[in-house]
Amino acid sequence: MEAATTAFLSKGYVGTNMDEIAALAAVSKRTVYHHFVDKDRLFAEIVLATTDEVDGLVRLVAVALADTHDVGKDLSELGRRFLSTLMQPQLIQLRRLIIANADRFPELGRTWYERGFERVLATLAASFQRLAARALLRVDDPLLAAHHFVGQLLWIPMNEAMFTGDYQPRTHADLDRYADAAVRAFLGGHRQ
Repeated sequence: MEAATTAFLSKGYVGTNMDEIAALAAVSKRTVYHHFVDKDRLFAEIVLATTDEVDGLVRLVAVALADTHDVGKDLSELGRRFLSTLMQPQLIQLRRLIIANADRFPELGRTWYERGFERVLATLAASFQRLAARALLRVDDPLLAAHHFVGQLLWIPMNEAMFTGDYQPRTHADLDRYADAAVRAFLGGHRQ
């Protein structure tokens, strides 16, 4: 799968063929077909395998805000770690590849969103609801607040990467600056 991931990320779905994948993996084409029925199935396996990595983000969100007494500090730390995780070059390339092929594989894109991003948003919304119950945040709609928070975090660096194709890692200083600004803006509208 590593060879196939490399091929898909460098040449896109359409530009990749099973011969190249077999050559990169140093196996026969028959071996590739033995494990994966076709290119579509292999692509789906690669995309869906990344949703398992989301478990770490879900745990990060749940733990970071569970017992907080300083919402600003802990939300800022969460934002920094969240950005650091989501702005990894290979993950950005994969996200772009999924978006580029959403018309070809709409169900795959939907599943990736539901198993990944939607789970993170739901966990964040539950955390915001608990913080509101403790009178540490003011949120009428926790899920909408989660969307706003993540949107403020990702808007600048993700759009730059997605539209320019520049997958070079951002500096920690840049990501920290984006995260801190997003947290300030979010708390400006949601702090008790």
